[in-house]
Amino acid sequence: MTGTKFEYENVVDTLRDGIVKLSFVKVKDGRVRNMRATLNEKFIPEAKMPKTDANANTEKNQIAVRVFDLDIEDWRSFRVDSLQTFDAIV
Repeated sequence: MTGTKFEYENVVDTLRDGIVKLSFVKVKDGRVRNMRATLNEKFIPEAKMPKTDANANTEKNQIAVRVFDLDIEDWRSFRVDSLQTFDAIV
């Protein structure tokens, strides 16, 4: 999806379902960052599994989404309002 206003709950639900190819504008320097990301446990190595759900649905935490970046095999986060593209691929 491009040119769409993304909603936190939909973004997190889609990431929990599988792998998403996404791009967003980095707050730090304004550059566009591309990644393949997921929140689906079957794609995250056991050693990298989080102890808690950083994306628990709370009012305080609906700005940023913490995801597992499959390309660098580590956790990263992005702001939902900075998303440029968001496409489920698996």
